[in-house]
Amino acid sequence: QVRLEESGGGLVQAGGSLRLSCTASGSISTLSAMGWYRQAPGAQREWLASFTRSGVIKYADSDSVKGRFTISRDRTLNTVHLQMNSLRPEDTAVYYCNARFYGRDTDFWGQGTQVTVSS
Repeated sequence: QVRLEESGGGLVQAGGSLRLSCTASGSISTLSAMGWYRQAPGAQREWLASFTRSGVIKYADSDSVKGRFTISRDRTLNTVHLQMNSLRPEDTAVYYCNARFYGRDTDFWGQGTQVTVSS
């Protein structure tokens, strides 16, 4: 089985920063990519950024995160981080870690971590 453990969410004032982390464990030998999504109340889940096993980084083509969010990973390749700067109240959402695997049709998700940005 696969487990994704997230950490780093919380309450922050507008303009502040948070760093989210996600570690994958279990049967992860075929891990192909890890990424971050978020879901605000009443909204669809939104993809933010991904880091492939080969080292390719992709970001959502969205002005809402460009230049403010940065994805990175540890040398272990099974931990990714999302550095979020200049946070805005509209960034308030549950942030989810996602993992994809070669040969598997199903994505795996973390439990989600709440990020709340106060104005």
